[in-house]
Formats: sequence, structure tokens, C-alpha cells
Amino acid sequence: MTQPLLVIAAGGTGGHMFPAQALAEAMLMRGWRVKLSTDARGARYTGGFPHAVEIEQVGSATFARGGALAKVGVPFKIAGGVLAAISRMMRDKPSVVVGFGGYPTIPAMAAAFVLRKPRMIHEQNGVLGRVNQLFAKRVQKVACGTWPTDLPDGVEGIPVGNPVRGAILERAAAGYIAPGDYPMSILVMGGSQGARILSDVVPPAINALPSEIRRNIRVSHQARAEDLERVAQYYADEGIPADVQTFFNDVPTRMSEAQLVITRAGASTIADLSIIGRPSILVPLAAAVRDEQTANAKQLVEAGAAIMVPERQLHVDSLAEQIATVLKDPQGAMQMSQSALACGKPDATQTLVDLTLGLAETPS
Repeated sequence: MTQPLLVIAAGGTGGHMFPAQALAEAMLMRGWRVKLSTDARGARYTGGFPHAVEIEQVGSATFARGGALAKVGVPFKIAGGVLAAISRMMRDKPSVVVGFGGYPTIPAMAAAFVLRKPRMIHEQNGVLGRVNQLFAKRVQKVACGTWPTDLPDGVEGIPVGNPVRGAILERAAAGYIAPGDYPMSILVMGGSQGARILSDVVPPAINALPSEIRRNIRVSHQARAEDLERVAQYYADEGIPADVQTFFNDVPTRMSEAQLVITRAGASTIADLSIIGRPSILVPLAAAVRDEQTANAKQLVEAGAAIMVPERQLHVDSLAEQIATVLKDPQGAMQMSQSALACGKPDATQTLVDLTLGLAETPS
């Protein structure tokens, strides 16, 4: 008997790729074949996918990058990608197509629409991305990673949560060691591309902490390549133990060992915080066109699990006060940890699997 095929379409960022990877892993375990449709940029982020997943690179493009000449060619490149995706789907006959957003998903999702294949999109953020907005009324189901999600009129979303990688689930509800007079860890992350403002403000804010807190602090700090040397040198000059890298391959371990996480509010990061259960200070990306990171942070903030600081209000002195507020209050920090856990959806992957299987059994 031929194995059913799932085509996953995802763009080239961790926010799109991590949930896609979680679904791929789960469907492979159920005996399905899985293909990932992405572009050349997205293919660079596929190192964590199981080897059994076929990677198909498609032609796609965005109006957000490149000069005027490049923008003129965008529609033609997308059209070529759609035609190629239609040809592949006519040959491969996928049972379901699931899109996770990003411009590289356009060819596969458009092909699935033209061929009337069972199809679904998953939106990680509290506001639909441009591509998911385009397909929201052209799919059978819209799965929402953040709830509530701002949806177009007439579109009903299904609160699923954001699937997380197996390495995160292995650390689910890891025991939290409340702050105290012993070594404490702070994890600083700026998303998959880092964040310059966190590299500018967080190190001096940690240095400004009261001495009885500061002497116990050790830091894991993710920084952009161009900021790496100066951030590491600052910590060294101030005598603060710090591991500064451009990317951490062991985020689940570092997060589970942290007393506090200072981070952007990307959807995958919010999901990780709620599954592991850690207090956080969230700094939403101000440049986000739809301000989706503020929407992402809303649930944790309202639950008392996180402090949200708008980027324009992120200053050394005030951040030092906020860090100290968490680390001087063991009971409060423990409550923040528990509140984060209460927001988690560790069954998000299974829910998405169930929706995928249900689509496979219904006519398009």
C-alpha cells in the first residue's frame, strides 16, 4: 500500500520552520511520507528536519527585498514556481498540503488551491502574515498558534498552539529553581537573527544590578555577528561570566536552566517559554509591520508570566529595575514560572496532526 504524502510549505525563518519540523516529525512517525516545499533561503534552515523529509526547492520571491528591477521580476518568478508546483503535485498526488507562512509557501499553496487538494494553513503569530492572509479564505482550515488571532471577516480559526521541537518537549515543565543567593542564569535571545538593541541595553543593565544580585549572575547572550566581540568584551571587562554566541544549538537546555529569559516575542519563543515554564522580559520587535510580536506576548503578560517592555521604553536603568524585581522575589518568580506553564499547549503538535489526518479523510 502506498504511503500517503504530506506536503509542508514553509518560509525561511525559525518561526515558520520549527512548527513545520514538529509536524513533519509526527507525521513520519505515523508512516506518512513528507515533503518540504521551500526556496533556496528556506533550505538553509532545514538542518533539524529528519533525513526522511524530502526537500523541494521552489521558485518564489518577495516584494520586500531587492531593487526596482528585482521587484519587476517577482510575479514571473512566483508564477514559474506555481506552475512547477502544480506539475509536481499532479505527479506526486499529496493527500494534504499544509502551509506555515512566508513567501516560499506561495507556490505549493497556490498549486493545492488550483488542484483542489485538502489544505490548511498554520499561523504562528497573533496577526496573520501577508501570505497567510492571502490564503486564509482559500483553505479548509486555519490553525492558530497564538490565541486570540486577528482573522479576516468570515474566517474561523482553530486554537491549536504552536508545535514545538521534540527537544523542547523533553524539557516540558522542567523544575524551576527560584532566584536566590547562589549562581543564577539569565538567557538573552533576539530571535533567529539576533537583536542589536538587546546587545546595547542588556549588558549594562545587568552590570547595574545591586551587587548582591550581580555577583551571582551568569549570562547566555545571543548576539549578531557584528556585535559579538563588543558584547563579549563588555561582559569580560565587567567581570560578568557570559557565553556570547550568534546562535545557541542548545536553547532548550539553557532555557530550562535559566532563572530569567530576556527575549524578543517571536511566536516560537513564546511557545518554548510556555512549555518549559520560565519568567521572561519580552521586548517585541518595533519594526514588525503588523506588530505581531506584541500580540504574541499578550497572553503571557496578561497571565502574569512575563513583563513586556516596548522597544522605545527599553533603557538601561529601567531594565535593571525590572530584572531586579524578578530576581529579588523568589516566590513571585516561581509564580511567573507556573503562570507560563498554564499558557502552554504541549499537545499542539498532536492537535495539528489530528487536523491533518481529518483533512486527508474529507473531500476537498
